[in-house]
Amino acid sequence: MNSETMTSIMKARQVRKRRFVLTTSILIVMTIALCVAMLMLGNTIYPVKDVLSVLLGNDVKGATFAVGTIRLPRMLAGLLTGFAFGVGGYVFQTMLRNPLANPNVIGVTAGSSAAAVFCIIVLHASNTVVSIASVVGGLVTTLCIYFLAKGASFSIGRLILIGIGIQAMLNAVISYLMLIGKTHDLPTALRWLSGSLNGVKMETMYPLIIAVVIFTPLLMMFSKRLEMLELGEEMSSSLGVDTNKTRLVLIICAVLLIALATAVTGPIAFVAFLAGPIAKRLVGSNFSALIPAGLIGVILVLAADLIGQFAFTARYPVGVVTGIIGAPYLIYLLIRINRKGDI
Repeated sequence: MNSETMTSIMKARQVRKRRFVLTTSILIVMTIALCVAMLMLGNTIYPVKDVLSVLLGNDVKGATFAVGTIRLPRMLAGLLTGFAFGVGGYVFQTMLRNPLANPNVIGVTAGSSAAAVFCIIVLHASNTVVSIASVVGGLVTTLCIYFLAKGASFSIGRLILIGIGIQAMLNAVISYLMLIGKTHDLPTALRWLSGSLNGVKMETMYPLIIAVVIFTPLLMMFSKRLEMLELGEEMSSSLGVDTNKTRLVLIICAVLLIALATAVTGPIAFVAFLAGPIAKRLVGSNFSALIPAGLIGVILVLAADLIGQFAFTARYPVGVVTGIIGAPYLIYLLIRINRKGDI
């Protein structure tokens, strides 16, 4: 390889690096802007100086309650759940090399939802029990799908089809529970199923905060192996990756992030599905899009919540807005994959 070729390779690498840094920086700025907007906007609009003053612990008439007690937990819930859904979805889609292989489509969030609705309708359980059941439901469903799909050799197509089948079964269970539920339990279950930031309290977010703090660095450590898994089973094994152990660690981390986020807000539709592909398209293929996918998830949730609150005469849960955005993309993707015959 001559020096001219080396120079052109180095220049191309620098261009890709600058693209990654610039894209990530823009996403961070957009995230901060949306967080500030979430704190400023409401029935009363407070200026940035009042918001900052409240965040610094000062008492500002009116703003202390509105910003500190209502808007701050709502903003943090959108920030954390958006990041968790974005990162979790990206891990699934990259690891399984298929954009359909995300927690919404293969039934992970349906497992969390079924467990939570069972606790609300049948057990009349407290919010804490509902959150714990949601996490356990998501984890158990994922492990069932994984081991059913594993068989003699792991198959991505089999995992997706089994996941879709289990999701259909769990959705039937949810529909049955809603039919037999008492009238006064149904609004709680419906609010939970639609995915909403309404009424989120700080104390319900601590497990998710801990999960994000622990699992994000862990997933970044595994990002190289994650990218190798995208090359295929044989290639990644030949590069020294223990595929079974790596896949199991990645699945547990991603599922716990998704399940704990679902326990806080309910299943916010299509965020995990959209964040990964958007991040990859923006960043390119030479760098891990793990963190950009998390930031895209945050932007989707916060922007959808602002739209749901202020763009219409009635206020809609964030999950309704993300569902309207994501459904056309899912249909487009299914048509494209069907033409290729990938499933």
